[in-house]
Amino acid sequence: MIIAVDGPAASGKGTIARALAAHYRLPYLDTGLLYRAVGTNVLRGGGNPSDPDDALAGCRFDDLLLCDPKLRSEDAGATASIVSAHPAVRAALVERQRDFAARPGGAILDGRDIGTVIAPHADAKLFVRASPTVRAQRRHAEMAGMGQQVSVDTLLAEIRERDRRDSTRDTAPLVQAADADLLDTSLLSIETAVQRAIALVDARMAAR
Repeated sequence: MIIAVDGPAASGKGTIARALAAHYRLPYLDTGLLYRAVGTNVLRGGGNPSDPDDALAGCRFDDLLLCDPKLRSEDAGATASIVSAHPAVRAALVERQRDFAARPGGAILDGRDIGTVIAPHADAKLFVRASPTVRAQRRHAEMAGMGQQVSVDTLLAEIRERDRRDSTRDTAPLVQAADADLLDTSLLSIETAVQRAIALVDARMAAR
């Protein structure tokens, strides 16, 4: 069973994907971490994330980098959005993601192009979204919990810019797959969102 979970930043897709992985006992890959690792690798090497050659060179990173907690930072997310716009970077990471999806027994992957590019044949697809304002408030609360002080207005502007960049890039833009179930988490608790996600997946599997 392959489950694809797509959506914009702070929509809740990662939380939902991890919960689905635990529920169905499937391996899970946060594909966004790959792009965060690339962007971080570029910056640590003194490169420019906007430069296609520097970004491609950043794809050669040690897997241990994926365990670095700094990849979860807002700066790493913003840099990931920049490097992910380069077609060569996306091409370099496609096979790694597809290999993960092809594991015996299945897998769960979350990102922005899982249901459209990485695993268009997925058994179940979810597109998780929430309003930009709600997502900014969630990010603000998360960062405050880590002792980081950033205004909600600043985060809202960054989220809208990331949405624009992710949705308008030429290669694998953020878009809901035609056969994906929409899950809007704007007004849902984590528990309710997870329950609805499980119900949507179960319905898809039953229909198959």
